[in-house]
Amino acid sequence: MMLTGRLVALLLVGIVPVLARPSVLTVWLWFLLCLVLWVLDVVLAGSAKALTMQRQPTMPVRLGEPGETTLLVGNPTRRAVRGLLRDAWQPSAGARGERHRVSVPAGEQRAVRTALLPTRRGDRAADRVTVRRIGPLGLGGRQASVQVAGHIRALPPFHSRKHLPSRLAMLRQLDGRSAVRVRGQGTEFDSLRDYVEGDDVRSIDWRATARRQHVVVRTWQPEKDRQIILVLDTSRTSAGRVGDTPRLDAAMDAALLLTALASRAGDRVDLVAGDRRVRSRVVGSPRSTVLSDVVTAMAPLEPALLEADWTLLTTSAAALSRQRALVVLLTPLEPAAIEESLLPPLSVLVRHHRVLVASVADAELTRMRERRGGTKEVYDAAAAERTLALRARTAATLERMGVHVIDADPEQLPVQLADHYLLLKSRGLL
Repeated sequence: MMLTGRLVALLLVGIVPVLARPSVLTVWLWFLLCLVLWVLDVVLAGSAKALTMQRQPTMPVRLGEPGETTLLVGNPTRRAVRGLLRDAWQPSAGARGERHRVSVPAGEQRAVRTALLPTRRGDRAADRVTVRRIGPLGLGGRQASVQVAGHIRALPPFHSRKHLPSRLAMLRQLDGRSAVRVRGQGTEFDSLRDYVEGDDVRSIDWRATARRQHVVVRTWQPEKDRQIILVLDTSRTSAGRVGDTPRLDAAMDAALLLTALASRAGDRVDLVAGDRRVRSRVVGSPRSTVLSDVVTAMAPLEPALLEADWTLLTTSAAALSRQRALVVLLTPLEPAAIEESLLPPLSVLVRHHRVLVASVADAELTRMRERRGGTKEVYDAAAAERTLALRARTAATLERMGVHVIDADPEQLPVQLADHYLLLKSRGLL
């Protein structure tokens, strides 16, 4: 049961009869009258639990983009139901306009729509649906809350997709769909053409030259159907924030750009994400759907306050391919975590695969190192210098093992990772 502002206003109106005939009896009589009217209104309001609720599936949206949820409200009774409905969601779902006035005739159904604008990536869940059924006098009514399951999935925003057109243009050049042809060792043979000044003499086809009586060179195109294995670290080190972006989200952005580019290049992309255990994986997806599959698999991932089990993660990655593949480890370049847990299994992985470590750098460290205005800033600069030196030492250790390291801020990491992939393809090293 509930009361409304009208009941309070009606009680205040009682000041008039009390002033006309001031006595305790007048006060009590007015109070009892209001109470009787309120009880009568609550009884006539009817049960708020009479309505049926059914939520339609909610389409996923990219983080920062609006969505909508639809609630079907049915009235199986013989009386029309009028009142207020609140479709509550957890705060990070960004529900707007969740309070609705509803009027459902007997035996009919109405759709109630609530706008959603998620502020966090992942699955944002619905809370309770509360219905208030007001009586005919508007003094009170009945209220009931029911749990109606539902969620909206906020996908990674994929900000780096703005760089995809320019990288696809570079890919078309490598792939021979434009006028430029790639020459060199380790790529797939494409065709023969006449030698022109500036061509690499190593590309001369001597047998074809002897047959045609003039110098002929081979043209090459990048090899296709290569395998890219993305290993996404979801351990405690990925929970740190660089500016307003969690390291895990920045790593996802880089992984998505590489996935989009590699799938267009005809390469296979697999994903393994985890910490102490594998949290998500995408294996064997067709090139036409691999990007959406990776986005969907990444969406619910959250950093776990656990150390990464790199033996498990690298073993899981190595098991995905018997042939030499490009393994991209998306993990922060934290010296302690890498030197203690990553280096031992990494030495085994590099024997069979080309390995690359992509790390999200914090540009604030560089700015701290350059500020020397006061005593506090000098100490901060010294701490930043030491941190950067340790990261550089760890990166040098990885390079000596044959692992290429990309350490860049969230804006540049996707670009540098994509460019390195294109470089490998242009040189026939993938």
